[in-house]
Order: sequence, then structure tokens, then C-alpha cells
Amino acid sequence: MSNAREIDLDQSVASQLQSIGQRYSSNRRRLISILQLSKKPLTTSQILEVDNELAQSSVYRNLAVLEEAGSVVRIITNDDHARYELAEQFTDHHHHVICSYCGEILDFHLSDNVEKALEVSLQQVAEQFDFIVESHRLDLIGTCTSCSPLQERANC
Repeated sequence: MSNAREIDLDQSVASQLQSIGQRYSSNRRRLISILQLSKKPLTTSQILEVDNELAQSSVYRNLAVLEEAGSVVRIITNDDHARYELAEQFTDHHHHVICSYCGEILDFHLSDNVEKALEVSLQQVAEQFDFIVESHRLDLIGTCTSCSPLQERANC
């Protein structure tokens, strides 16, 4: 990512934090940087592996503040470990593949044609419920290739 984009990201996050009475501390900057460089949503443990100088309690506290400000999104899976990523306003529009066994989350993109068709379909559903759509998120939930053999053995 270019320096100008990094500055824009930092300025936007600082502004979001300021709007809720918080400041853009060095630890929050480090968290944003880690999430920015990651190719997938991360657990707090994975964040601590990237930067072991951060205190675990600080990571939890600062992620909660960044989430409240709208800079970070928390994704909950059924493995008891939330994962975090930058809010979509700072990334490109994407969806997730989520393993229901291990909780791993990977990002994927749809083609423009499929994305447009999905938006039309979702808008039709929204109109049926007199609902105003702000955005959409598509999560594919299943079993990753690493967990398939484990799940098959558990079902035997």
C-alpha cells in the first residue's frame, strides 16, 4: 500500500476514534498496521504472534475500541475465537469462507457480474420486507480441506 493510502487510513481511523472520544495511540496504530498487512482476518493470538511486544489485555481493549469506532470488524465463528479485520471502507468489498470446524476465515471476491446480480436479488428481498439495505456480507460456511479428514473421523 502506498504512503498516501497509509496516511489516509491513519487519518480516517484517527477521525473515527476522535468521534467517540478516543485517540489514535501507538498500540492502536500497530493493530491497524497488522490488520492492514494481513491477507485474512486474525484472532488475537495471531495478532500477538505478529507483534509479541503487545500485551494481550491491550490488544483486547484496543480492538474493542477500534470496533466501536467502526475501524475494525469482528467476525464471530463457532470456534470461540473472534477474528478481526479492517472495516470494508478501508479494504475492497469481499466475502468470507468460514470453516465451521476450526474457525479459519479466508477472503474471496465475486466477479462484478455476480456481485451485481447478488445486489439485485438482495434488493428484491429487502423490498419484500420494506427494509433498507446498507451493505451485504456473504459467508460460506463449511469445512476446509485441513479439517475434512478430522470431521469425517468424528462422524464415524
